[in-house]
Amino acid sequence: MIVTRFADDFVVGFQHLGDAKRFRNDLRERFAKFNLELHLDKTRLIEFGRFAAQNRKERGLPKPETFDFLGFTHVCGKTKDGRFWLRRITIKKRMRAKLKQVKTELRRRRHWPIPEQGRWLASVLRGHFNYYAVPGNIDAISALRDQVRWLWRESLRRRSQRHRMAWERYAKIASRWLPSARIVRPHPSVAFAARTQGRSPVR
Repeated sequence: MIVTRFADDFVVGFQHLGDAKRFRNDLRERFAKFNLELHLDKTRLIEFGRFAAQNRKERGLPKPETFDFLGFTHVCGKTKDGRFWLRRITIKKRMRAKLKQVKTELRRRRHWPIPEQGRWLASVLRGHFNYYAVPGNIDAISALRDQVRWLWRESLRRRSQRHRMAWERYAKIASRWLPSARIVRPHPSVAFAARTQGRSPVR
């Protein structure tokens, strides 16, 4: 049994389906004693993990389902050499919400000096990358940067009816202030690797 928890959200993994069903039933009964209920939309049993894809294929079933947790959609993937890879991709709804927030703030800051806008946008992107720039998620963070880049240009173009921001000029501005999209988080096997050094017994 594996448990991953954050606040009141958690994911529990089991090797056998029967254990998962018993846990769900016991948990439902436990919650009921405190007049609580499991969230109907979030609580579900899915086949997931190292052998899920192969087992489902042998039974004539489609690819394993995905699940959302802590801002990521979790997917059963494979590495180039065919090994199992737990891929984490930014939830699309989260990305749309971030872009909407940036667009609103750009409208509010439209007449700020370009360097001040640039520093603010850089901090927004760095904060996003520090959380979402995990291995396998480069396409999503690159797409967000591209959208932020486009939104900023549109905002600058609207600052004046007479001013039109040429791409050549804007490209230099964006390159100066917007950090590149790159993976900054290590693989979990590296992030959570722990090694201990043996000690001689105390005499």
